[in-house]
Amino acid sequence: MAVGMLPLLLLVLWLLMASARRDPVGDSDGGWQWWGPGVPAALAEEEHCTVERRADLSYAEFVQHYAFSRPVILQGLTDNSRFRALCSREKLLASFGDNVVRLSTANTYSYQKVDLLFQEYVEQLLHPQDPTSLGNDTLYFFGDNNFTEWASLFQHYTPPPFVLLGTTPAYSFGIAGTGSGVPFHWHGPGFSEVIYGRKRWFLYPPEKTPEFHPNKTTLAWLQDTYLALTPSQRPLECTVQAGEVLYFPDRWWHATLNLDTSVFISTFLS
Repeated sequence: MAVGMLPLLLLVLWLLMASARRDPVGDSDGGWQWWGPGVPAALAEEEHCTVERRADLSYAEFVQHYAFSRPVILQGLTDNSRFRALCSREKLLASFGDNVVRLSTANTYSYQKVDLLFQEYVEQLLHPQDPTSLGNDTLYFFGDNNFTEWASLFQHYTPPPFVLLGTTPAYSFGIAGTGSGVPFHWHGPGFSEVIYGRKRWFLYPPEKTPEFHPNKTTLAWLQDTYLALTPSQRPLECTVQAGEVLYFPDRWWHATLNLDTSVFISTFLS
């Protein structure tokens, strides 16, 4: 081999290795996963999922067994492959990078709101969660969407086909970094679909108030409180994978933990 070819060969090999590090599973992460400095140790899924998964669930079964009594993970009810493609990092930055988004603090009551360009949020704040940070020091993009500005995206989303009588569906779209999440809180019923990444859920029925601090992140709760819980004290829990939808009934306590950089959309029934 000519000596002059060696630098070129090394450059090609470096580019191939860099590409593999950036997205080891092809395009499956939408370009969202963080491979640079500061990546935390792998966040684990639960040892045993205690939320039932159902495929091809009928509306009658949904109302009878889940709508008013317990959460369920739905599979295969809708095809959101077009919406998923539009939610890649590259496409969202191209379409909405100059839009102002409203961020909330990642604590139970989301006291503080901060307005920031979407591109600045993605490039500067969408990093792995610092386990020592408090909820009010962590900014989180979820909800507070300007539906006029984001309509071109939302029109391609197909929500779960189940509606509860007397409720009106409303979307809430979010993107958050590895280790982020919202601590325990409750509200009306709804669905939450993961588009990219994985989201671990912890749920308690309305009559069983969890032990938590409203300004501690879910990651801190997992490390400080969860491990000390007895089996009877532990919540229902499961990790929702990309393409799955979790339904939570009215007034159920829930906390979330993003195991990867995650893109997700909720349909609240209010």
